Amino acid sequence: MAGKKPVKNTSGNVAQKVWAFAQPEVENFGLVLWDVIFEKVGTLYELTLFIDRPEGVVSVEDCEKVSRAVDPLLDRYDPIDVPYTFSVSSSGQPRVLRLPAHFAAFMGSPVEVRLYPGQEEQRIWQGVLTAYEDGAVTITTVEEEEKRWEPGQIAQVKTIYIEEDVLLSDEEDDEEPLDGSV
Repeated sequence: MAGKKPVKNTSGNVAQKVWAFAQPEVENFGLVLWDVIFEKVGTLYELTLFIDRPEGVVSVEDCEKVSRAVDPLLDRYDPIDVPYTFSVSSSGQPRVLRLPAHFAAFMGSPVEVRLYPGQEEQRIWQGVLTAYEDGAVTITTVEEEEKRWEPGQIAQVKTIYIEEDVLLSDEEDDEEPLDGSV
């Protein structure tokens, strides 16, 4: 393919390189670098830094400060050999859990586990994160069933918000519909 520059960097390799020089900049603002994602979306490549504030909420100004600090470093270190867009975002809610530190931070919290097709009849499970070891994830479901999946089975794990009353039994579902139908 004459004239085309080959893509040498894998997404993981790019993320590691960017993490190394971006993390100190993010920490200079009292923030935490939650994740670095480099991926192809459609025909374009995107580099996104996800940041968090240990106490409080990430503001648009926080994202702008980090972007202005990291952008010149991307030019200096040039870790990506294809055209791409760069953005900085709050880690927000729900949070995708990918790294061991993510799982450690949310141990004991409600999560949703999405499985790859063909792993089990039910592909989406919700429960409390009870263990993470070498990529394997264990949750306890609302029915108090312990479920464990190996890394190759898991498409995604993310935090979820469950209202306390959802954890109660379904006995209250016996109410009549508001429209009077039965």
